[in-house]
Amino acid sequence: MSLQVAIAKSYGAFTLDVAFETRDGSPGVLGLLGASGCGKSLTLKCIAGIETPDRGRIVLDGVTLFDSEKRIDLPPQKRQVGYLFQNYALFPNMTVRQNILCGLRREKDKARREEEVRRVVSLLQLDGLENRRPWQLSGGQQQRVALARILVNRPRLLMLDEPFSALDSHLRDKLQMELRELLAGFGHDVLLVTHSRDEAYHLCRRVAVLESGRLMAVKPTKELFADPGSVTAAALTGCKNIVPARKTGEYEVEVPDWGIRLQTAQPVREDVKAVGIRAHYFNPRTPQNRYAVEYLGEMEEPFEWIVEFRYVTQRPGTPPVWWRVPKDRRPQVFPAEFGVAPVNVLPLYP
Repeated sequence: MSLQVAIAKSYGAFTLDVAFETRDGSPGVLGLLGASGCGKSLTLKCIAGIETPDRGRIVLDGVTLFDSEKRIDLPPQKRQVGYLFQNYALFPNMTVRQNILCGLRREKDKARREEEVRRVVSLLQLDGLENRRPWQLSGGQQQRVALARILVNRPRLLMLDEPFSALDSHLRDKLQMELRELLAGFGHDVLLVTHSRDEAYHLCRRVAVLESGRLMAVKPTKELFADPGSVTAAALTGCKNIVPARKTGEYEVEVPDWGIRLQTAQPVREDVKAVGIRAHYFNPRTPQNRYAVEYLGEMEEPFEWIVEFRYVTQRPGTPPVWWRVPKDRRPQVFPAEFGVAPVNVLPLYP
């Protein structure tokens, strides 16, 4: 089971140009992570056949869905691709059962239609809701109905476009756990479009980072968060302290805005553009990369403090540095110095 995508499509000044593939023989969730307008949803629409690329090739499990050179462009209904839209697109005047049956319009065998409806109703725990209409359902139930309508067709690829964007934070967290269990048993590849680093981390085995229509990185999820590699990927994975830097040694960078030099655990390339230090990485007890700092201000969160500080040597007018600290670990007196372990200094490249 594999998906191969190498496509380009222009929309005026914007050009989508992406190439990636899922790993053959090991289905899982690949996240497309990026800011709004970077081309995530357009990529899904090209795979589904809703949009036509200008050039390139899309192959799913050995079947060519699109090939500009060979003039192959299968219609959406023949691609065996399930596409869950942001708003679920349920028919408001139809019952749950009728909405699900819409996914089986081309199945003429009535017995098989009923069998498939029963299967997905049980799978998605919709028993007892068959005769309700969408407005009588919770947001989570509506999402499951939309998934059921897709899964009755047994797609070979499932694509989810910002599936939690319309939900409040409490329901979003609950449904992420439910969806993770469902996707684990799906048995085929899944593409998940999101701008949320939390969703990507919770649900995806690998993550592809997009910026302005280009793929910046494709890595296993934990590896991407540990070493994002680029400024874009660092920002999208939640790094709050990203600052220009230049190489001064094989394992050293200079940070002019902060007036300091930092030792790194990994070799620094000549084209280093910046370094990233996550807000949790500053430690008053760490001896490496230790420099004097000054307190600027703070903001309280439910379980943490966000503290702003600056290095004593920092250039005037440059942005403050963020330190996040759990409430039960915050010292009574603000530290005079902070250190950062070399492994937590992340070199970032163009």
